[in-house]
Amino acid sequence: MVRSAGDDADVIVVGAGPAGSSAAHHLAQLGHSVILLEKARFPRDKVCGDGLTPGAVRELIRMGVGMDPADGWMRNKGLRVIGGGHEILLPWPELPSFPSYGMAKARTALDETLARHAQRSGADLREGTAATGPLRDERSGRVTGVSVRTTNPDGSRGEDAELHAPVVVEAGGVAARLATAIGVTRAERRPMGVAVRTYFRSPRHDDEWMESQLELWDGPRERSNLLPGYGWIFALGDGTVNVGLGSVSSTARATRLDYKDLFRTWMRNAPESWEFTPENQVGELRSAALPMAFNRQPLYRDGLLLVGDAGGMVSPFNGEGIEYALMSGRIAADVVAQALARTSVAGREQALGAYPAAMKAELGGYYTLGRGFVRLIEQPAIMRACTRYGLPHPTLMRFVHRLLSGGYERRGGDTMDRVIAALTRMVPDS
Repeated sequence: MVRSAGDDADVIVVGAGPAGSSAAHHLAQLGHSVILLEKARFPRDKVCGDGLTPGAVRELIRMGVGMDPADGWMRNKGLRVIGGGHEILLPWPELPSFPSYGMAKARTALDETLARHAQRSGADLREGTAATGPLRDERSGRVTGVSVRTTNPDGSRGEDAELHAPVVVEAGGVAARLATAIGVTRAERRPMGVAVRTYFRSPRHDDEWMESQLELWDGPRERSNLLPGYGWIFALGDGTVNVGLGSVSSTARATRLDYKDLFRTWMRNAPESWEFTPENQVGELRSAALPMAFNRQPLYRDGLLLVGDAGGMVSPFNGEGIEYALMSGRIAADVVAQALARTSVAGREQALGAYPAAMKAELGGYYTLGRGFVRLIEQPAIMRACTRYGLPHPTLMRFVHRLLSGGYERRGGDTMDRVIAALTRMVPDS
């Protein structure tokens, strides 16, 4: 497809988080002109656990992103799970398609690393440039670009402008303003998570295990109240650790829980060895919504593709979003490249229309299983029974670990892989 004389690029990607930077990198590598818009200026923060599963690491390897510890990358061996009076270690498995390690890197550095990587690949990165709305063809309604508002480095307002391209990629996070503007709204009956997190200086900043606390008590264990949600502690290797609390609901209904207060209560009873004291806290306690299980569909409409959080691609099993953001950017780039090679409007639309099916082939059944998982763990009695009686069984926990992390072979693999893959095929796509 030949782009028109008025177009500024082959593709405009809105949002330079992991999903947008992945899409921009892969498209630029394929030889396409890409404008990558970021409303803020780097470095900038995002609420996240900062942990990268082997699946996310696999995507970074595909992108050619260097992960040298000297550059702030912290390698981890697996997951330490604490709950029901038990503590177990679950190493990342050695699989043909996945590395046997995860990573951690603060989002203030990770997102800039990925955006600069896309820039070196050939993407035109424009910081301080917010997309304020979609531009649409008056006759067809098709998205033909975006209107933008710029901010100068000194914080003053810059110029408003319009940018045009045959394809626009929405990577604007949970708000997904472009998608909302064209009528692609959030499904209220899909799971929604909430995360709160901050950072602490800690003597255990170089711990090689990601820690997950499945039971959060507001006092002594078994002699106080159990708080809703689960906690994580991810060492960053730079003197600090990322500490957060997550909770999930099977629907997007707002809850009356004060998550920040829950977090502060948990911190008062956290293990002393981490030294999570007020004096050691670094930065404020921040919260964010986690859109899950394709909670915004369709993933393609009228020239606009949704990637990452904009399409609700956070896993309902564990709150992981970076792996699926990177994956969706890669798959979107492949679909867009096929569309740009077509010589007719019908051919282009046929190619772009394959994107939702491609994403559902990867994640549809898995996310459906995750929705069922959320409905179960919403019931405190079931969650407590699972932690008390399930954690002591090593084989069961290895299976659960592989299921919840998404670290299973989609084709072939061992018995555990084949069972999980079969389960994802037996249920309808999300």
